[in-house]
Amino acid sequence: CFITNSKGKTPRRPGPKKASNIEKDPVGVYCRIRPLGAEDEDCCVEMISSSTIQIHAPDGLKANRNGEYKETQYSFKKVFGINTTQMELFEDVSRPLVDDLIQCKNGLLFTYGVTGSGKTFTMTGSPGEGGLLPRSLGMLFNSIGPFQAKRYVFKPDDKNGMEIQSQVDALLERQKRDSQPSVPKTPSSRQKVADPEFADMISAEEACKSGNVDEDCCYSVFVSYIEIYNNYIYDLLEEAPFDPIRPKPPQSKILREDQNHNMYVAGCTEVEVKSTEEAFEVFWRGQKKRRIANTQLNRESSRSHSVFTVKLAQAPLDADGDHILQDKNQVSVSQLCLVDLAGSERTSRTKAEGSRLREAGNINQSLMTLRTCMEVLRENQMCGTNKMVPYRDSKVTHLFKNYFDGEGKVRMIVCVNPKADDYEETMLVMRFAEMTQEVEVARPVDRPICGLAAGRRHRNQAFKEELSRRLAERGGPINAGDDPVLVTQLTESLPALPPCELVDPADDQTLPRLIEALEQRHRIRQMMVEQFHKTASTLKSMFEQFDGQLNAKETHLHDQQSKLNQKDKVIMNQRAEIERLEKKSKTLEYKVDILQKTTDMYEQDKRSLQQELETREQRLQRELSDKRRMEQRMQGMVTDTKLKWEKECERRVNAKQLEMQNKLWVKDEKLKQLKAIVTESSTGGGCITEHLDKPERPSRERDRNMPQKRSGNVFKTRGGGQAVQFTDIETLKQECPTAPSRKRRSGSVERPVQVEDIENRVRA
Repeated sequence: CFITNSKGKTPRRPGPKKASNIEKDPVGVYCRIRPLGAEDEDCCVEMISSSTIQIHAPDGLKANRNGEYKETQYSFKKVFGINTTQMELFEDVSRPLVDDLIQCKNGLLFTYGVTGSGKTFTMTGSPGEGGLLPRSLGMLFNSIGPFQAKRYVFKPDDKNGMEIQSQVDALLERQKRDSQPSVPKTPSSRQKVADPEFADMISAEEACKSGNVDEDCCYSVFVSYIEIYNNYIYDLLEEAPFDPIRPKPPQSKILREDQNHNMYVAGCTEVEVKSTEEAFEVFWRGQKKRRIANTQLNRESSRSHSVFTVKLAQAPLDADGDHILQDKNQVSVSQLCLVDLAGSERTSRTKAEGSRLREAGNINQSLMTLRTCMEVLRENQMCGTNKMVPYRDSKVTHLFKNYFDGEGKVRMIVCVNPKADDYEETMLVMRFAEMTQEVEVARPVDRPICGLAAGRRHRNQAFKEELSRRLAERGGPINAGDDPVLVTQLTESLPALPPCELVDPADDQTLPRLIEALEQRHRIRQMMVEQFHKTASTLKSMFEQFDGQLNAKETHLHDQQSKLNQKDKVIMNQRAEIERLEKKSKTLEYKVDILQKTTDMYEQDKRSLQQELETREQRLQRELSDKRRMEQRMQGMVTDTKLKWEKECERRVNAKQLEMQNKLWVKDEKLKQLKAIVTESSTGGGCITEHLDKPERPSRERDRNMPQKRSGNVFKTRGGGQAVQFTDIETLKQECPTAPSRKRRSGSVERPVQVEDIENRVRA
């Protein structure tokens, strides 16, 4: 698309492109506008021309800098207005894809848009207005109808390819399928669809026919129908047995890559169809299984992406134009994928909850992946980069990667609901459509069927018709023993009869001439009779020889028929074994799928556990490092505290020692004073009362006068000092020399006054 706003168009600068000899075409993007639901609804989309639309924001939503509402224009390959019929849309969009399908070219057509924009109506249609799908089927069968192969001549090989069976094998398989009542039978080409609603869709189809059908080929059509729901692929045509007691949910399918690097759904049901009615019956059988739901925006909203694939197999005829060449390399297979994408939606508008919310999330995620792939493709093509396109992020993009990386035509119909409520979603759709138109896809090349002359069957048929006409003019078939040249010469040599009228009785010339002519004609007749008898005898001998050969052929045919019956039994046994092995293979594939999913779950759990383990290890390492730092810090604190307390203890011990030494010195001084006093009392008779009456005298002076006589034990202390323990008792006696003597009145002798001072000390 090209964006044009009120300020003008902004040109894009193209990037460098890689040089390549492959011709490419851009993705064809068309736009279809559906009518409004009510006449009084606000409209935000306007059709400007046959290729341009204009979108303007509704009132009160957004405005530009000038205060006016923003108007944006988008250009498409073609725009279809509200009055466009289904036939007009088919002629412009889908008919070229059906022509390419018949010419062995692949095609992809998908509808894209917001929920309720008319995607399913465009693809499927309604009663009396068939959509693109039934019209494409009608055109295909109208074109190849007279040239279709019998059923089961072409057979899928379960690897996205086709095999060719002989007429006998195809007949046996038809008889086998008809004899099995459990096998669901598709309606015949002459049988009408039972549902009158969809019979109306098919009967409304105008007769379209392609002029590119090769009459020297035989064709066969196979259809398949899948849906992609929550990013899982389910086969809508799979006939699974219903168990009312323990119903089993449908099993998802996986994507695989064939030998040509094309993606396909492994194990998908492919049904051979021979008419439009039969094909549409198969489509509607799968349509009834498709997941739809009622939402706030759409009463029947598609909750999945549906993919209806039409596969056309064709192979050349032999030289006689009667049988298909039994050469697998001569088989050409082309397919047309008709995709109805689920609509993008905002949960804020749909008010979705639970499973509806999950469905909407998966739908939006897959559409976002589609946008991302288109962006990367455009960037690689315009800028010359080589970024990896994330096809594998979604099943939708992974399935159709062949069309964008390989060759084929890609067409997209953008369906638009013009109501103002869808303005924001419509703008996102327009931006995606603008980007998609800049993506280029390789143009499909012609793939002629080699080894045969064109128009052989037509010429053979014309020759047979001319031969039959000539034989009818001659009155019957010319046998092999006839000589047509001789017969022609004899017939032409017959003489003409002369005039036979007699007017004169004397005429003697007319009758002789007549007799001569009749005799000559008689001779020629005799020669013709002889030639006839000769030819008859030759034919009789040939018929007898042919009868003998026919009897021998019948005998040989009878023998061959008996051998064929034996071979049929062997083939039936082998087919039964093959079916058993196929069932076993499918079972193993299912188990492998389950194991793969389980492995993915375990791998995811393993990765999560490894991440958790790494997180815990990192946390443990941090805790260990913190612990080591704390230990080092505590050791430093302990060392500092120990040194501090050692210094404190040393200080206290020194202080205590000093205090004890001071006390010891004081005691020694006291003892010295006491010793001096005792010594003075014993030697000079000094007055002891003088020492006793003066207690205020300093103890040091008193101790200095005390006697030095003492006895005791000396011990060493823990601090390195010494301690003394006194063990004796000192008794001090002193008399005053100046005191007068007293005498008792009774006449007894008077005693002197004595002062005793006893002091017991224990020094530790």
